[in-house]
Amino acid sequence: MLMPTEKIDSTLTEKRVKLHVFQPSKRKIWTVVGMENEYWLDPELDFCSCPGYYFSKKNGEKTCYHLRSLKMAITQDMLELITFSDQEYEDFISGVLSDLQWITLDNKK
Repeated sequence: MLMPTEKIDSTLTEKRVKLHVFQPSKRKIWTVVGMENEYWLDPELDFCSCPGYYFSKKNGEKTCYHLRSLKMAITQDMLELITFSDQEYEDFISGVLSDLQWITLDNKK
């Protein structure tokens, strides 16, 4: 099992922090490909859609390793930039929501 710092290091070196930018609106969606799934993040809200975020907050911890990876990727410029057209935004959001539904259902088992 990887320690949190090893998880962050591998996330950064493998460029699993992704910034999806939609043009021409410049809307941004952040995701991180974790060990099992891809998660949606909002750095302004300090939010991650992973189960670890929920449980870390519930246990009084500050954040999950995905958010720490995101912050480090931004400061070290170690992210993957992916550009889409605004016409692809709705399908992208539908895909993110579908993934979140599966993650949520999978964790209830």
